[in-house]
Amino acid sequence: MNNKIRCGWVKLSNPIYVSYHDNEWGKPLHDDRELFELFSLETQASGLSWLSVLKKREGYREAFERFDLQKVAAYGEDDIERIFASGLTIKSRPKITAIIENAKRFAKIVEEFGSINSYFWNKVEGKSIVNNIPDYKTAATHTQISDEITRDLKKRGFKFIGSVTIYAFMQACGMVDDHENGCFCKNH
Repeated sequence: MNNKIRCGWVKLSNPIYVSYHDNEWGKPLHDDRELFELFSLETQASGLSWLSVLKKREGYREAFERFDLQKVAAYGEDDIERIFASGLTIKSRPKITAIIENAKRFAKIVEEFGSINSYFWNKVEGKSIVNNIPDYKTAATHTQISDEITRDLKKRGFKFIGSVTIYAFMQACGMVDDHENGCFCKNH
């Protein structure tokens, strides 16, 4: 496992991080449920490490019914209280509420664009943008595309987002490939 060359941000001592990097990060993701989950988790990372969120991912899946968009969009105050009290998620009422509010907005995006996948992937013409990243420290934290998506989502009422969060989502779901050039996961 540790003899492969990976991006410099991967903490090799943490198997959760290694697995996430090797099997998920930067791989094109097109399933609406999985995109909704990933987007929701990215909003939870605000002010925290991504590893903190990854460690609670199974708890989020349980609390939010595996991120079933229609079910989450229908949640009310009782559900917020249930999730907050469960201890399964990061204890932040505004962040829990944001997932529910964002689900309602994603339901409208599905009506308008046909899917969450279409909404996001149309922004990159359906294919990953492969960036030249000699060192992860030189990678962008936001781009014109993430700025545009952020402006549009904010107009639609999405919560706990900014261009850096959207760009992190784009990296995670493979809309951009920001693996370091020497990483075995790089799509050359």
